[in-house]
Amino acid sequence: MATLAVYSSQKEKVGDIEVSDNVFGVEPKVGVLHEVVKWQLAKRRSGTASTKTRSEVRGGGRKPWRQKGTGRARVGSVRSPLWRHGGVAHGPKPRDYGYGLPKKVRKLALKMALSDKLASERIFVLKDFGIEEIKTKKMAKLLQLFGCDKAVVVTSDRDEKIELSARNIPGVKVLVEKGLNVYDLLKYEYLLIEEQAVQLLDERLR
Repeated sequence: MATLAVYSSQKEKVGDIEVSDNVFGVEPKVGVLHEVVKWQLAKRRSGTASTKTRSEVRGGGRKPWRQKGTGRARVGSVRSPLWRHGGVAHGPKPRDYGYGLPKKVRKLALKMALSDKLASERIFVLKDFGIEEIKTKKMAKLLQLFGCDKAVVVTSDRDEKIELSARNIPGVKVLVEKGLNVYDLLKYEYLLIEEQAVQLLDERLR
């Protein structure tokens, strides 16, 4: 069992929390983390790129000129991909870029990302964030106190005060425990997490 220090919003140590080595003590593997990040980014792609084929563009009802006798190349329609304003051959169409990835792999990668944060001492567990009103200054002061200029803030449940207080701070993202993911853990240098959220993560991923 690994032990994490629990801090107050004033960065005073108020206790310790024990977490499972099965969640916070897993050796990171680049290949697994890369596979999950690639899967996440593929799922996020909008896939809305679209071009018109020769059957969808305007015109082309008649043959531009007769088949023989003009000395010019034979053409059946002005909608040919060879012509200006013609259709596009083999162009993109709306599609879903997402694909399946085993739950075990996704779960393992999340454990690895959390373990990496713990091993590099870039995780801070807070009893509470001390944000009682929507105030960007308070959130900025809290982050400055912990020396976190680029951090993902994780709460046990949705907290609108924290979300709105951090909204205008660059390099900061607020997530609920259930929404914590590998991509954001790797993108943001530090992890500020509520004590209750750590317990929920530990139980869910164990």
